[in-house]
Amino acid sequence: MSILVRTAVLAVLFILGGCAHTTGGAAPSTIPLTAGSYHEIGPVRGQDCLYSVLGLLPVTSGNQTKDAIADAMAQAPGASALVNVSADTYFQYFILFSRTCTQVHGVAVAPK
Repeated sequence: MSILVRTAVLAVLFILGGCAHTTGGAAPSTIPLTAGSYHEIGPVRGQDCLYSVLGLLPVTSGNQTKDAIADAMAQAPGASALVNVSADTYFQYFILFSRTCTQVHGVAVAPK
């Protein structure tokens, strides 16, 4: 195989694959809280993903913000909410499959 054909095949593979990152949003907390009514447990991060074949046929369910929040809160036993919450979505496309994930970052808190 000539070097030109190898280069063309490699270029096509790079074009068919890729990734993107999209900012979601931010919120002061996941539930209404009053100042001084909680103590911070620590920073947490959760995510929920959807996997697809050829970017079209979903193989798993997922990519839900509520499930990403639940995943983050599971990292901090006793947490009742998250404060300083931000959410992002990222996409990864490969030749045969793709992945779309929602990530949530925040600080886990518990009532005083």
